[in-house]
Amino acid sequence: MKPALSTESGVELVGAVSSTRTVGEWRAGQSKQLTDDLVDEVAVALVYNGISHVVMMVTPSHLEEFAIGFSLSEGILDRASQIHGIELMQRANGTEIALTISAERFNRLKQARRNLTGRTGCGLCGAESLDQAIRKPEPVAQTQQFTHQAIERAVAQLEPNQPLQAITGAVHGAALCDSEGRIKLVREDVGRHNALDKLYGAISSESEEFPAGQFVLISSRASYEMVMKAAAMGVEMLVAVSAPTGLAIELAEQTNMTLVGFAHPGRHMVYTHPQRIH
Repeated sequence: MKPALSTESGVELVGAVSSTRTVGEWRAGQSKQLTDDLVDEVAVALVYNGISHVVMMVTPSHLEEFAIGFSLSEGILDRASQIHGIELMQRANGTEIALTISAERFNRLKQARRNLTGRTGCGLCGAESLDQAIRKPEPVAQTQQFTHQAIERAVAQLEPNQPLQAITGAVHGAALCDSEGRIKLVREDVGRHNALDKLYGAISSESEEFPAGQFVLISSRASYEMVMKAAAMGVEMLVAVSAPTGLAIELAEQTNMTLVGFAHPGRHMVYTHPQRIH
């Protein structure tokens, strides 16, 4: 087991790098043996008031934040204060997170209950109807202004603020950035949706409102669900290192979100609501 690691960006790599393996590398016509660090991936069951709701495959760090963020971004809860207790229990096949939530929210959950198994990179697996799969969050506010330079600065800082990615090369990152493009907080996970949920949970543990004058940067593509989760957070600008999908662009347009894709040093593309960027 690797020792716990920490970074200035608030990432604690507790148990996330679980093992090493000796592998064969072929490079430039030469073969050699080397040691490879591996990221862990475990089954995490979210249980609400004693009823199992979902099983996700998650990197085992910041699991309480993941549970909070998932509950909020999936519309199970309206705010983190509706959670009255969280308990993590290690089981033979993974981790169970038992959440005690308000009676009102639990009753609504039971009415709209769905059973699904989440897989890495898949956020809509198991939805029982199109209405469940294609949700429309409320439009976000339009109070913020950002600069192209802030986007550039954030993109340049993302890689140095992803220590688990640097070690394993196997995870996505979601970063909270201030108006100057300085990265304030990062969460990492094998699943891009999980990384964003962890970030949401960390933010919601401190405040019920998304921080003013800040935006979110993700290391992945901007899929429909990433935009949906960002809209649920109240994010006014989502910046993605890779491409957006067509449905993601439509949702960003509908929810009043500025969506930026293909964000690399010296270049990015603004797909929706460019009025926020100057």
